[in-house]
Amino acid sequence: MTIFPGSARVEMVMGMPVSVDIRTALPAREMTPLLDDAFSWLRWVDDTFSPVREDSQIGRLNRGQTIKQIPEFIEVLHRCDEISQATDGYFEARINGVTDPSGYIKGWALERLSRALVNAGAGDHRISAGEDIRVRGSAAPGKRWRVGIRDPRKDVIRKVVFAHDLGIATSGGAPIVNPHTGAVEEGFGSVTVIGPDLGMADAYATAIYAMGPMLARRFAADLAAGPYQTMIITRDGQEISTPGFTEYSGTEARLAG
Repeated sequence: MTIFPGSARVEMVMGMPVSVDIRTALPAREMTPLLDDAFSWLRWVDDTFSPVREDSQIGRLNRGQTIKQIPEFIEVLHRCDEISQATDGYFEARINGVTDPSGYIKGWALERLSRALVNAGAGDHRISAGEDIRVRGSAAPGKRWRVGIRDPRKDVIRKVVFAHDLGIATSGGAPIVNPHTGAVEEGFGSVTVIGPDLGMADAYATAIYAMGPMLARRFAADLAAGPYQTMIITRDGQEISTPGFTEYSGTEARLAG
């Protein structure tokens, strides 16, 4: 089988292994600094947005200290407010006076990195951080990327999707709080959202999980009228997907509206 040249690197960032796999043929003199810049960006995001770092901008904001007027910081906070409105508050980056954009920031960071790689001429790549994955271009000449969607609770592959350009975000591996009740939502095994922007897919997956079974299915069905599709794994292991999800996986499960 013909494969692309390229290079891949894995580093620990944001408390997890992050993988950048570039398949575009680039000379080593370009590839090495490109990967260096990719991980420098991700470390900057962690340094700026981490809610557990006291010296991060989020940490300073939560302690009422002066923060820098960083364009990306303002962009993220505004986008989180917009997503909160769009999800009726089930995605919420501000709870009880504490700001934590974790449900959006990882997907946003990988999406921004993916666009930067395209602009740098590395259009064939896969970026993975936990259950957030962004693919573009081809894995090999003429071949779509093959992505296994992992059940974060059971560590098994629940679905395989094939795509040239897609963001894939799964929620359920860590506790998710319903912002309206303050209680940890336990109605699902996991929620996966796929679509053109990984940051939005990440936030939608968090919101849908927080909604609980009844509201989640209705919201996912409404969301499917646009470019974002959803797969829900129930607590008993049942798999329910919106129709557009199956276009990437070839299965027949459907989500009743």
